[in-house]
Amino acid sequence: MKRKAIAGFTLIEVLVVVAIIAILAAIAVPNYTRYTQRARRAEARDLLMRVAAAQERYYTNFNNYAASVTGAPPAGLGFSNALSEQGFYRAAIVLGPGNQTYTLSAAPVAGTPQAVDKCATLTLTGAGVKGTIGGNESNGKCW
Repeated sequence: MKRKAIAGFTLIEVLVVVAIIAILAAIAVPNYTRYTQRARRAEARDLLMRVAAAQERYYTNFNNYAASVTGAPPAGLGFSNALSEQGFYRAAIVLGPGNQTYTLSAAPVAGTPQAVDKCATLTLTGAGVKGTIGGNESNGKCW
């Protein structure tokens, strides 16, 4: 009498496959997270550039810089809100002496995936100097 061969996988084969998948996931998930955070930083850079352009237009009309992103001129720059397009960053303005210089910042909004980004807050001055505040990364990697 012939014995019929049993088809299927052994427990060891299944465990090896599960271990391989776990190792690949342990490598892929953090890399993907860093990639998406880096891609979202472009949104912060765009926000800062738009606010800087609005500041320069404002300066042309009023001979000083605006203290607020929101609100109609002369109280602010006229943005409906200070959030970036997708809502991951919030813009703020810090004015220098006599409202003749400014530093813009784009801070990650709490509760979003960007809140744990290594670059933290991106900054841009009226002189075009780009930087970061509170991050663990060098400026070159953030901008």
